[in-house]
Amino acid sequence: MDKKLKVGILGGTGMVGQRFLSLLENHPWFEVAAIAASPRSAGKTYEDAIGGRWKMQTPMPEKVRKMIVQDVSDVAGVASGVDFVFSAVDMTKEEIKKIEEAYAKTETPVVSNNSAHRWTPDVPMVVPELNPEHLEVIASQKKRLGTERGFIVVKPNCSIQSYTPALHALKEFGPKEVVATTYQAISGAGKTFKDWPEMEHNIIPFIGGEEEKSEQEPLRIWGKVENGEIVKADGPVITTQCIRVPVLDGHTAAVFVNFEKKPTKEEILKAWKEFKGLPQELDLPSAPKQFIQYLEEDNRPQVALDVQYENGMGVSMGRLREDLLYDWKFIGLSHNTVRGAAGGAVLIAELLTAKKYITAK
Repeated sequence: MDKKLKVGILGGTGMVGQRFLSLLENHPWFEVAAIAASPRSAGKTYEDAIGGRWKMQTPMPEKVRKMIVQDVSDVAGVASGVDFVFSAVDMTKEEIKKIEEAYAKTETPVVSNNSAHRWTPDVPMVVPELNPEHLEVIASQKKRLGTERGFIVVKPNCSIQSYTPALHALKEFGPKEVVATTYQAISGAGKTFKDWPEMEHNIIPFIGGEEEKSEQEPLRIWGKVENGEIVKADGPVITTQCIRVPVLDGHTAAVFVNFEKKPTKEEILKAWKEFKGLPQELDLPSAPKQFIQYLEEDNRPQVALDVQYENGMGVSMGRLREDLLYDWKFIGLSHNTVRGAAGGAVLIAELLTAKKYITAK
């Protein structure tokens, strides 16, 4: 790419916004041209707006320290200086829907980490390796919004990354019943142990709204495009429990599956090893070379050892065993703020750029 595209980060002071800035620091295609946040941060340098709330384990990128934070509600002002935006705003669902559509209507594509538009029928919710064909509904969305180049694309919930890719790779065998328990890191709530000391040595067996998302969002990913809308799949039947655990980064899942046609262990491992999607075929900058890895050791995958696999963009599987009640069971692990949040959104933006949905203004 001859000239980098200019990117705005909406909600740039939050944890996911910080992760966006870290991932984009040396990106070959994109450069951060605007950071927008709430009115209380607007007008300050990014460094001053953050204060002592930088939550990444890497230093704040030098390029953004002195950048002046803009008011996210100044839609025209922010949009005028960028080619597209990443959205990680902290607002109510209705407020998010409204502001993301407002940005799209300025002819500024929006790649959103938020959940507000995940069930809007003509807004694609994408894991680039799994359902890139859903991007075709963007044409219908543009008609609804009255735009030429403005649209919204969203990424799914962070927890489903730990098991949905593994199930997707096995679709030829017809997964029909899935039980998944996710053990979710505190960064998924935008927290660190400094912010949330009561999570040390503790487990909370409830995360608001998470189980419904974990059960339903895979069905939308596996849905079909019909008449300019995405219609969710009928199956498999998925039931989940979602538990908050004292881990900073990394969502782990314990998964049990019944199939229409039970595969052998060798067939499962072969499908996982050989699985690749459009990001790998296009060699996108953030795409993992090997999306799904399988670890043979009984005590893997582990957060401490495996969460950074493929720079946090790959997913790790282990402990594949036959079960007494289900055909197979296994453990999955994904990085919730990289693959599951900002990194997944960056990969979507790379795919949109490669497919010419995002271009320079």
